Amino acid sequence: MEAYQKQLLGHAMWVLVIGLLCGFMLAISLIGGLEIVPGVFVNVPMFGTTEGWVRAHAGGISNCLLMVAMAFALPHCGLATARAQLFAKGIIFAGWSNTIFYWAGNASGSRALSFSDNALGSSNILGVIGYTLAVVAAVVTLYIAAQMGRGFLKKSA
Repeated sequence: MEAYQKQLLGHAMWVLVIGLLCGFMLAISLIGGLEIVPGVFVNVPMFGTTEGWVRAHAGGISNCLLMVAMAFALPHCGLATARAQLFAKGIIFAGWSNTIFYWAGNASGSRALSFSDNALGSSNILGVIGYTLAVVAAVVTLYIAAQMGRGFLKKSA
């Protein structure tokens, strides 16, 4: 296994950990707190919405799966090693950017879907950061996926 694959897999596991922690945030947002022992609840104030924590939980797990798939696919798509290493860094960037996007979107009325206020609500600095990272990550991921797809199709011809 190449070093860049191990690095990508290591980051994927940390993105997964955060996605799984969002599951706890989801549960707390659903019941308004944390049950310490049976029948004893502690109220836990939280930001965001239940729907936002659902997205952060599912999105974190999905991003981990994307990163794992890319780690195993990269060496087989006919790219030079240096290019595969660069693409691995791009996917790591995308995984963390999307993780930040989900958290920032849950802390912004605009859901981090625009720079400014939108139909969902008002934006704030977290919304701007989340949106910026998500857009850049989307472009990076699209480019990498297209280049890998091209490599696989060339290789099979």
